[in-house]
Amino acid sequence: MFDDFFVRAILAGVGLALTTGPLGCFIIWRRMAYFGDTIAHSALLGVALSLLLQFNLTLAVFLVAATVSILLLFLQKRQALSADALLGILSHATLAIGLVMVAFMSWVRIDLIAFLFGDILAVSKADIVMIWGGGILVLAAIAWLWRPLLASTVNPELAEAEGLQPERARLFFMLLMAVVIAIAMKIVGIMLITSLLIIPAAAARRFASTPEFMAIFASLIGAVAVVGGLFGSLTYDTPSGPSIVVAALILFVLSLLPKRGRGRALEGPRS
Repeated sequence: MFDDFFVRAILAGVGLALTTGPLGCFIIWRRMAYFGDTIAHSALLGVALSLLLQFNLTLAVFLVAATVSILLLFLQKRQALSADALLGILSHATLAIGLVMVAFMSWVRIDLIAFLFGDILAVSKADIVMIWGGGILVLAAIAWLWRPLLASTVNPELAEAEGLQPERARLFFMLLMAVVIAIAMKIVGIMLITSLLIIPAAAARRFASTPEFMAIFASLIGAVAVVGGLFGSLTYDTPSGPSIVVAALILFVLSLLPKRGRGRALEGPRS
């Protein structure tokens, strides 16, 4: 039998993977990988504010990530700079400010490596409840927003004409990203969460014939990566978070292998 901490790690990781699958698909379809990095990097600023103000860590990370998302939308509407330039500025600025704030708080002992790369083996039962509870809410929200999100991904102008309010759907999508990053930080860390969002979805793209199946396959591939990465970490004594990402990468590489008789892969909605 496995130790309790290992079982908790599997439950937490699988719960997160099931949640990140559909979100990762929209990130790929919308070409928003850099946006995911920006929101993830802002999480360290949330950690610093949480320590400074003695505030709940998860809530602080969500509030900062949500604020950065809204700020990005506002700056993009002003069209002062290109989207990639804004993302670069916000990504590195929030990460640097967070690191500087932590450095000034000499009275606080903090394990930066755990925040940057995660410590899934340290999750508690309360963390599991938060991950699964938050994940169910996120998946329910995605199901509710599925049509406007998909329509605005394919053709924003047509979605607007049909009254689907693509800008509102995009804002909700960004807030869902903030929620996932807040609950995922403890598992795979700030630096690796984007990988867990993108790699399983990219692997699923080769096997799915519809957007709905791609979302399901992405969740399943992510869950397999979590279990495989944790067993690899246990076997070879490697860091758990990076091991999960390596397992996901292996699955992605395997998905690229040619297979006779396989139909054309899903290309995903075009923006």
